Amino acid sequence: MAALASSSSSLLFSPPSLSSSSPHTPRLSLPSLPRSSPPLSFSLSISPSSPSFLAKPHSTPHSASSSSFYVNAAAADKKKVLIVNTNSGGHAIIGFYFAKELLASGHSVTVLTVGEEGSDKMKKPPFNRFSEIVSGGGKTVWGDPADVGKAVGGEAFDAVLDNNGKDLDAVRPVADWAKSTGVKQFLFISSAGIYKPTDEPPHVEGDVVKADAGHVGVEKYISEIFDNWASFRPQYMIGSGNNKDCEEWFFDRIVRGRPILIPGPGMQLTNISHVRDLSSMLTVAVENPAAASGNIFNCVSDRAVTLDGMARLCAKAAGRDVNIVHYDPKTVGVDAKKAFPFRTYHFYAEPRAAKEILGWKGTTNLPEDLKERFEEYVKIGRDKKPMEFPIDDKILESLKVPVAV
Repeated sequence: MAALASSSSSLLFSPPSLSSSSPHTPRLSLPSLPRSSPPLSFSLSISPSSPSFLAKPHSTPHSASSSSFYVNAAAADKKKVLIVNTNSGGHAIIGFYFAKELLASGHSVTVLTVGEEGSDKMKKPPFNRFSEIVSGGGKTVWGDPADVGKAVGGEAFDAVLDNNGKDLDAVRPVADWAKSTGVKQFLFISSAGIYKPTDEPPHVEGDVVKADAGHVGVEKYISEIFDNWASFRPQYMIGSGNNKDCEEWFFDRIVRGRPILIPGPGMQLTNISHVRDLSSMLTVAVENPAAASGNIFNCVSDRAVTLDGMARLCAKAAGRDVNIVHYDPKTVGVDAKKAFPFRTYHFYAEPRAAKEILGWKGTTNLPEDLKERFEEYVKIGRDKKPMEFPIDDKILESLKVPVAV
């Protein structure tokens, strides 16, 4: 299937250590670093006259040994970390897992969630599990990120993660406050969705991004005002407490004996990570700020999966058979974005920078993780919940495929 069209303007983050499989598209290729070599850190310089992120490598005095990066706060400096967390969407779970992992490592954590504690949104996961953060020694507050100082009661922090804003208007107040109060490290949850579709998957740090994407403007801004910053670009994720359907979309249909309708050939590649991998990458960055500084990291697992493969893995986790039906959204007259939870073209990134620079290792194991997710799916009774599938029914009717009763 042809890649979907994107904005013609683009930005390219291009460190000098790039290698390329084509003469036209530079790609980040970070060499394996010996234990005696210092890790590389990149700072961004963006000029209006140039469409490129220009990376300036500089060495730090810390060891690049992967074993040096997994340290506990008992051995390293304990940090006071503020997580500005979104109150909706799939990214909310990142802040929840990150807070719990930091607390388990001995750090101090405050989670500022957008909005009011008594809102209906807080009755849903992961917010209805915030007691787990409090019982672990963390603090949870609610408020407006535009007035973050008031929301946190004037408390000072060593590091701040913005896991809320998608553009500069939303992030600038948090970033400016962090700068003015002497925050030593600023982290930002961006998105791998800012990459332009490529003929050479997977996406690696340095690939062309959409110049008009809001996350790109944020990355540029924080690179200009902070001495120590890093940006993380996640894709799709699974994990207990997620409030955005991923694997559930497949389970809903599989347990009801309905076909799994996949747009296109089904061989499109994507990346689905367990959120624990995202939180562990962020934690390594907090515990090794010099190594993380000035870098952009694809915050993903290191394995891809096909769309058909995801359907089969979900069916196996549920102990059911699966009937996969492919279709062309244009032919049947549906909007693929409303009919299917993933992009319909190759869309997956590789965590190359995190592995090479931070010594990070992923733990996502989709076959096993999906079994755990299905157990929770059944435990909450979603398999018995009455559901209707009007878009699916329209597609099946167009394809002359009988609808399960």
